[in-house]
Amino acid sequence: MKNYKSYLKMGKKTVIIAVLMLTTLTSFGQSAIDKLEDDENVMALVLNQKMFRMLATMGMNVEDSEDQEYVKMVNNITSLKVFTSSDATTSNNMTTTVKSYLTSAKLEELMRFKEGDKTVKFYVKEGKDENHVKELVMFMTGLGELTEGENIKVNGKDLNFETVVISLTGDIDLRQISKMTSQMDIPGGDQLKKAGNKK
Repeated sequence: MKNYKSYLKMGKKTVIIAVLMLTTLTSFGQSAIDKLEDDENVMALVLNQKMFRMLATMGMNVEDSEDQEYVKMVNNITSLKVFTSSDATTSNNMTTTVKSYLTSAKLEELMRFKEGDKTVKFYVKEGKDENHVKELVMFMTGLGELTEGENIKVNGKDLNFETVVISLTGDIDLRQISKMTSQMDIPGGDQLKKAGNKK
């Protein structure tokens, strides 16, 4: 009986340790950039692999030889995440979060450009060759003038954004980015095309 109680105590400790480990792993699994979604002042769009494939290939002719390389790239995309905010404090927090993420995830700058208040920066994680990357992050700030006075509404609220963060992960062929942004209506898509033109 004594041994049974000892085993029971050990069992409880094992369960507690396992729960603690899973909690820790879950928090590590959610990257800093994913946590932007938890901010009530951030509008988030997250497309996982299946939905991304469906939207990105809608209306495509898969028999067309020019489209086949694009479809191949789309099939290797694992996620698309878009985060936007018009709140000044939140935009500052997004800047801090992105800088921290770029360091921890070891992304390097691909290119950047500035026009007036608008700044657009592209970061990548190296892929299998110079045309492919494992992750592409686009970070745009100073965009208030783009939606000012446009009267665009989402769920009854005015859509304005000052800051946009886009994260694309998978086996990404930068040469196909331009086609992807033409196919999908992504906030900041025109700027995203520039990443493809860089290669």
